[in-house]
Amino acid sequence: MATRLRPVGHEDRLSLVQHLDELRTRLFVCLAAFLVAFGICFWQNDAVLEIMDRPLAQSSISNDSDDPLEQSALFQRQVARALSQTAPLLRDLGAEADDPVLAARAERSARAFEAVGRAAPTGAPRRPVTLGVGEPFTATFKVASYAALLLALPLILFQLYAFVLPAFSPRERAVALPLMMVVPFLFVGGVAFAYFLVLPNAIDFLQNFNDDNFDILLQARDYYGFSIMVLALMGLLFQVPIAVLAVTRAGIVTTRQLRATRRYAILAIAVLAMLLPGTDPVTMGLLMAPLLVLYEGSILFATLLDRRSARLPDSEEDDLEDHDGRDAD
Repeated sequence: MATRLRPVGHEDRLSLVQHLDELRTRLFVCLAAFLVAFGICFWQNDAVLEIMDRPLAQSSISNDSDDPLEQSALFQRQVARALSQTAPLLRDLGAEADDPVLAARAERSARAFEAVGRAAPTGAPRRPVTLGVGEPFTATFKVASYAALLLALPLILFQLYAFVLPAFSPRERAVALPLMMVVPFLFVGGVAFAYFLVLPNAIDFLQNFNDDNFDILLQARDYYGFSIMVLALMGLLFQVPIAVLAVTRAGIVTTRQLRATRRYAILAIAVLAMLLPGTDPVTMGLLMAPLLVLYEGSILFATLLDRRSARLPDSEEDDLEDHDGRDAD
C-alpha cells in the first residue's frame, strides 16, 4: 500500500490500471478512517446525542407557552413547589399541637407533601421521542455516522486532494492547493455557526409556532434529520470564498463583474437568511453578516491574486513553472 500511495508528480504518466489502483487504495484509506471515527462516535454516543439535543434543550418550557403538554408540565411543577412549601408549615403546626394524634397526622402529611414535591417533573430539557421499535438504535446510528463523517473529513479531503493534484500544473497547483486546504476549515466554521446560532433559533421558532393548536411531540428521526440538514447547508454556504476564487481564477467572471453585481449578491444573501426558519430581524442580520464578510473577503483576495499575476511577466511565470517541474522530478 505504501508504494501505491507514493506522491505522483505532474510529469509522471500512469496507466489506467495504475490510476484505478491508486483510487481504490485511497478509498480504502478513507473507509478505514470513517470506520475508526464511527467506532469512536458510537462508543461515545451519549455525548454525541447530548450535543445534538442541546439546541432543543434551549427551547425549554416557558411560562407563556400555549402548548397543552407544556402547560401541564408547568402546572405540575407549580403544584409540587406549593406542596413542598406547605410541608414545613404542617410540621410546625404539628409541633405546636397538644394532641399527639394530630401531630402525627401533620408529620405524615408533611412527609407526603415532600415526597410529591420530589417526584414532580423538574423541568428537565426536552428530548426527542421515539415511536418505532428500532428507532432508538437507528437514530443513534444515524447521528454517529454523520459525526464520524465530520471527524474523518480532513483525512478524506486530503486523500481526494492527493489524487487530484497531480493533474494540475505547478502553476495551477500553487493556486488550487491553498483553496483546497481551506475547504474543511470553512465547512467546520459553517457547521459551528449553524449549531450555535441558526439551529437554536430555528427550533425555538418552529416548536412554538401555533403551539396552542397542537400537542407538540418531536420525533427523534425528524429532529436529527432536520438538524443535520441545517448544519450541512450552512457548511456548504460557507464555501462561498472557494466558489468565488475558483470562477475568477478560471476566467469565468472577473472581480470587476463581481463588484458590479454586489447588490444582487447582497439581495440573494438577504433572501436566503429570510427563508431560514426562526429568523427575526436581529437574527437575520447575524446570519447575513458572516456570508457578506466571506463574499467581500473572497473578492478582495481574488483581486490581490489578479494584481500579483499582472505584475508577473509571462516569461517569468513560464520559468517558474519549469523550475517547479524540475524540482518535482
